[in-house]
Amino acid sequence: MPNPFPNLADPALLPGVWCLTCGEPEALTPVSLRELPPDRAALAALPPVSLPAALAGAAWERTARGIVVRLAVGDNEEFYGLGLQLKSLAQRGRKKTLRVNSDPVADTGDSHAPVPFLASTAGWALLVDTARYATFHVACIQPATELPGGPGILADTTQALYAGRVGSRRALVIEIPHARGVSVYGFGGPTLRTAVARYNLFSGGGCRPSLKGLGVWYRAYGKATAADIESLVDGIRADHIPCDVLGLEPGWQTAAYPCSFVWSEERFPGHRGFLDRIHGRGLEVNCWEHAFTHPTSPLAPALRPCSGPSAVFGGLVPDLLVPEARRAFAAHHEALVSEGIDGFKLDECDGSDFTAGPWSFPETDTFPSGLDGECMHSLFGITYQRTLDALWRARGRRALHSVRNSHALAAPYPFVLYSDLYDLKDFVRGVAVAGFSGLLWSPEVRDASSTEDLVRRVQAVALSPQALINAWYIAMPPWRQINTARNQAGEVMADSAAATALVRDALRLRLRLLPYLDAAFARYQASGVPPFRALAMDYPADPACRSVDDQWLLGEDLLVAPVLTSQRRRRLVLPPGVWRPLAGGGPVPGGQTLDIDAPLDLLPVYVRDGALLPLAEPVEYVGPETVFRLQVQVHGDGRHGGELVEDDGVSMAGPANRVDLTWDGSAVHLDRSGSFTGRRFELAAWQHHP
Repeated sequence: MPNPFPNLADPALLPGVWCLTCGEPEALTPVSLRELPPDRAALAALPPVSLPAALAGAAWERTARGIVVRLAVGDNEEFYGLGLQLKSLAQRGRKKTLRVNSDPVADTGDSHAPVPFLASTAGWALLVDTARYATFHVACIQPATELPGGPGILADTTQALYAGRVGSRRALVIEIPHARGVSVYGFGGPTLRTAVARYNLFSGGGCRPSLKGLGVWYRAYGKATAADIESLVDGIRADHIPCDVLGLEPGWQTAAYPCSFVWSEERFPGHRGFLDRIHGRGLEVNCWEHAFTHPTSPLAPALRPCSGPSAVFGGLVPDLLVPEARRAFAAHHEALVSEGIDGFKLDECDGSDFTAGPWSFPETDTFPSGLDGECMHSLFGITYQRTLDALWRARGRRALHSVRNSHALAAPYPFVLYSDLYDLKDFVRGVAVAGFSGLLWSPEVRDASSTEDLVRRVQAVALSPQALINAWYIAMPPWRQINTARNQAGEVMADSAAATALVRDALRLRLRLLPYLDAAFARYQASGVPPFRALAMDYPADPACRSVDDQWLLGEDLLVAPVLTSQRRRRLVLPPGVWRPLAGGGPVPGGQTLDIDAPLDLLPVYVRDGALLPLAEPVEYVGPETVFRLQVQVHGDGRHGGELVEDDGVSMAGPANRVDLTWDGSAVHLDRSGSFTGRRFELAAWQHHP
């Protein structure tokens, strides 16, 4: 028989957070290995809440398979989370096994970033503190005690047959394999949004990237030399395409697959001078790598005794939970950072099971830290992130990086997930899904089938966590030629000028919204509320919002609705309230579904009525002395106001100002309070949209 959790009578671990422990939990878990403490002050500032009924009624049992946890849930509850689930947003009625895998072929739980965190529209959430491949039966098990007493279903269609599978299914059942015990952390609301915020604050608070990291990224051709890249930068600047971060792919190293972590002087002669010249063009440099270490790397002697028993891509797999391995890895990267690298792209820290040549280490491996291969797969990416993030924290500086695997408690780390898969619908869905688990996701532009497809992908990525164009496979930018073979041959496509203009406009919108976006991340850091989130997080009671997976909220005042098809119209779900098109137009009542025009030059964005939206005059890149000239849109009566953060754009804890935007009925005012003596913003103009 199931057992109740023995410590439910204990007081909350933290305000609105409870720990439910059963049996003998494993020693190495996400929480036991955490490095950043919860934000206790921010948790205490949230509304007080009692232990949710679902958690109070939880029970567990030990079976030959592991630990099983059961919770009774309501008929009308919907559930979100479980990490980066690219194939689905709402999880009720689904069975998911949270397994690390870079190539999911179905909606079964395989993911770049599986996180055993689940949040309910009833205003509570839970984190299962395990690195095991846990299975979640999300209200999809029908108890035998609820079998119908009437006649069966005589089906003559597939739809009728499957309709007969629908029962009350009120059990949430979680299985943790191989374990003899587990701790489950519960988070109260009282709303879905607050429950997710509590989890992020328990993780340490949301990340706040550097201001420049929130700009536009471009990853260069993988085989490019220093001369090629400098010519590329000249072209990007000549096209007046905004760009803040330049990504270098594997060719910057003497060896990759596996990695040497040593500059190739053949392709990048005098690499320090090259870095200086790129920085002089207003760009930061982000370098690709993976952790699998080449036997000839200067890191190999220190890592060899601290690595797993299997090689990946012919390289060592360092156990970065071993202090000696972490110190060596960090020290080598500190030297690279000191030379001028501004960030890293951490590739292939996930693994693949469904490709022609499955790669990465097996689950049967045992690592020096004591983790087996299964748990190491789950924690490899987050441990990798922490190792490199510590370099910037030691300097007191903000940054933004890329990563391909993550797990629980990731919210404080400024790493954005990406994928080698390329379905636009999945990529857009990922932005909405990721916010439920403290993750960031980029629907990067990697390829396109037409100029229209390119433009729609750029529009979507422009208002995502990371505006990334990943052109690692082509020498010229995609707005000059989308066909790979013709691009490599240097052939410019006939409509390049039109494509360039449309791409430029989409990316300029990113730069216009940069101050607003920075403020949304500052709010994430302080409050735990994700800057990018599904409509369901803010409007869980609205049935229409619960399943919307192709729109997202950006900050407190914007609704983004990318266009996914070649049609020039799209279906739009407007949440409750009143909204206004950013492109112009009168107020539109929310709580309805619309069909709207979506010409190719328009990314549909709606503004919450009552907002003061600061739009900056676009710049081609952000520099230390950049001052944003703001054109503030006043929507309606401006009652919600607006808020910005003014600082140097890079310091973690330096002087800062809070800048309140207010409307007195006839003029906009910027009211500053704080210790920052410089100026990031000046008011250029305002427009009132009554």
